[in-house]
Amino acid sequence: MHGIHGIKLMGAVGVLVAGLLAGGCGKGKAPASQQAGGPPEVGVIQVTPQSVTLTTELPGRTSAHLVAEVRPQVGGIIQKRLFTEGSDVKAGQVLYQIDPSTYKAAYASALATQARAEANLIPARLKEQRFRDLVKIKAVSQQDYDDANAALKQAEAELASSKAAVETARINLAYTRVTAPISGRIGRSSVTDGALVTASQANALATIQQLSTMYVDVTQSNAEMLKLKQQLASGLLKNGGAAQARVRLLLEDGSAYPLPGTLKFSEVTVEQSTGSITLRAVFPNPKQILLPGMFVRAILDEGENPQAILVPQRGVSRNPDGNAAVMVVGAGEKVEQRVIKVARTVGDSWLVSEGLKPGDRVILEGIQKARPGAQVRAVPFAAKPAAAPQPAAKQ
Repeated sequence: MHGIHGIKLMGAVGVLVAGLLAGGCGKGKAPASQQAGGPPEVGVIQVTPQSVTLTTELPGRTSAHLVAEVRPQVGGIIQKRLFTEGSDVKAGQVLYQIDPSTYKAAYASALATQARAEANLIPARLKEQRFRDLVKIKAVSQQDYDDANAALKQAEAELASSKAAVETARINLAYTRVTAPISGRIGRSSVTDGALVTASQANALATIQQLSTMYVDVTQSNAEMLKLKQQLASGLLKNGGAAQARVRLLLEDGSAYPLPGTLKFSEVTVEQSTGSITLRAVFPNPKQILLPGMFVRAILDEGENPQAILVPQRGVSRNPDGNAAVMVVGAGEKVEQRVIKVARTVGDSWLVSEGLKPGDRVILEGIQKARPGAQVRAVPFAAKPAAAPQPAAKQ
């Protein structure tokens, strides 16, 4: 009998345990069914106006701050080239020596002519002084004194002319030493020793460029320039003042130039063939990273938009008409499709000009589950849902 009662007791316990397990399983499945039947969850951001500095990236070319082409001012044979190609030269440094023989002879001849004129001046001056006293006492006629006075003036003029000829000969002799007009880096020489050069020839002997400061000339569409002026006039953009004149530079390989530049001026005329305006900026170049003729991209600060509305690009799509659109969570937590107008990109976001207002909730995550008119549960996009627990491995 004891054995039978033991068996009945164990059976009752087993039924009770089974019932508890069944009850527990039923409680675990109920929330899952409820969750499956609830509205889908979407990640949203709330539109908030913010201050944004708008920039424009424009293509351009670099050019040297100062450029001087070295040309001879007298003709002759090049005796010696006195510089190293590609080196830095100073203003006034001798670059070429032209054969000075004929110019030395011309200078000596001019000096001799000056000496003769000085010698002829002495008797003419003495004669004029004597006749000046004699004409007062009627010892000589007035005509004789006038002739002596004219001879003196002619001698003085001949001396002045001879002095000018001496100065010209001296200058031509100095021109046989071709010097650097500016300081900078000199390029290759187009002539060698023994070459014949002529005064003011078309071909330059060499070119010197000052690279410590560089110009960057960029072009901007005239339409964009007019639009920018209209936005500044309407108050949509605020002028950045001195900060607006600062320009950043991107090199041809995409790297950023470390030093900022300054916007100096824009051309006063529009290029008729392209409809663009040239802007010039100045950049310091102490390490001579920038070289003339490099292709660069300049980033100019246009102005500040104090009430800009930005939407991440991942939340913007195109409707069948090709217009930009976003999904927003409207009244009653229902999805609405909103057509917007985008002006430009700012980083990884679109700058929205029309279609959104502060406080709108734009869907960024779960767009595939959001259909227009469907009810959703909006959560902040930054709050990521907790990962589901992994099932335990079978023992």
